[in-house]
Amino acid sequence: MANLTINGKTINVDVEDDTPLLWAIRENVGLTGTKYGCGIALCGACTVHIDGVAMRSCGMTVSEAVGKQITTIEGLASEGALHKVQQAWVANDVPQCGYCQSGMIMAVAALLKEKPKPTDQDINEAITNICRCGTFQQVREAIHAAANA
Repeated sequence: MANLTINGKTINVDVEDDTPLLWAIRENVGLTGTKYGCGIALCGACTVHIDGVAMRSCGMTVSEAVGKQITTIEGLASEGALHKVQQAWVANDVPQCGYCQSGMIMAVAALLKEKPKPTDQDINEAITNICRCGTFQQVREAIHAAANA
């Protein structure tokens, strides 16, 4: 049993301490916006914010997440309004299949919090999420649009 704080709510999950956070979020809490991609913390589909920092939830255990503030894609919007990154994604028609996009959006939101006006080099260094559809140019355009919003 572990108490996790997800999107501002404390939730008791009945899992082993070494369960990947990704599976607790998806299977026990039912927040399926966080996706399974590679399972080895490389692709970024499972990106969430842990205390405001973009982290790959498949590489973190539930016990490591206890006591931390976890934000998923479902908690990124505020008071019914989309986050500026989500708005930029829609305005710039970023997703094709959309599978990786929640993790990508979470990574970008964390980048913009740290660097409100990122350069292309900042983006190259910070956004290491993989999109198999190849929407990287649209992602870059959306990042710059969100930074200027």
